[in-house]
Amino acid sequence: MKKIRVMIVEDSAVVSALLEYSIGRDPRLEVCAMAVTAEDALRTLEYLSPDVIAMDIRLPGMDGLEATRRIMSKRPIPIVVVAASTESGKWNAIAMEALRAGALTVLEKPVGTSNAAYGRLAERLCTQLVIMSQVKLVKQHGSHEARFAAALRYSSQPPGGYKMLGIAASTGGPAALVQLLGALGEAFPLPILLVQHMTANFLPGFASWLGGVCPFSVTVADDGCLPVGRTLYMAPAERHLRLESGRLRLDAGDPISFQRPSGTVLFQSMAQHLGADALGVLLTGMGNDGASGLLDIRRSGGYTIAEDESTAVVYGMPGAAVRIGAVCESLPLPSIASRVLELATGRNS
Repeated sequence: MKKIRVMIVEDSAVVSALLEYSIGRDPRLEVCAMAVTAEDALRTLEYLSPDVIAMDIRLPGMDGLEATRRIMSKRPIPIVVVAASTESGKWNAIAMEALRAGALTVLEKPVGTSNAAYGRLAERLCTQLVIMSQVKLVKQHGSHEARFAAALRYSSQPPGGYKMLGIAASTGGPAALVQLLGALGEAFPLPILLVQHMTANFLPGFASWLGGVCPFSVTVADDGCLPVGRTLYMAPAERHLRLESGRLRLDAGDPISFQRPSGTVLFQSMAQHLGADALGVLLTGMGNDGASGLLDIRRSGGYTIAEDESTAVVYGMPGAAVRIGAVCESLPLPSIASRVLELATGRNS
């Protein structure tokens, strides 16, 4: 079986050796290159094509965030950021900026082999490197023209007739959300319900970070709360978020498409309780979560938008929705906000 080729970008000789040792013990993986600076890594990538990159953040010269941005814009390769554990506030900030730069996930560096936590951290690192190496990244093209049939632009609702916006995202979602929410603007009138697939320990920090970079109030949803306009309600870790009789409900039901929270669960509840008053948007992500729920919204008379392949970091979830006929429009990310504004308020951004 062909091994997955890993490039390590790490300036500490001790940590680099530990990563090499940990990765080398996994029969699925092999280290194909090591770089001590971001500049070294970029030069190496001119002639080498690893399957996945383990990237440090704090590097001499160019940092790992800028290196990640450059790699993802020129020649996308799955990047797993491996950062040293710090105080929880700083760790969350580092993790969110890494995801915004284009990293697929952020992990804590393995500690020394004599430490009790070593086995757990090393196993998680190797598992994530294997999973992320299989992500098919979509290179962004210069032209972001929308690709959709003119007939699909028709909305049964008059402008301003929608009552709630639901969004689901996974891999690549944090950066996409910043762009979409920022473009909607602080006057966007509808409540926004969000499912973002994310490791449980990142979620509170992500909500705080998102609230600092988007124009809305952002809160992790509470069971029974009544959603109000100009506020984004995020599904908490390991709980499905549903709309029921005008209130938000949380439950620990079975995962759908291997996800809890699930975009499909959210969208299905919006279809059931809002019908033609529901707006659904499906952004970048692995797998097919959200696709069947988006189809329910469309069948109930609501309006559905999926991120176009030209901008989606991972076209799994939007592509699955397109294939089953769940999408009224496929739009590149920069065009989604103006279309949502047009549908929700009758005006463009």
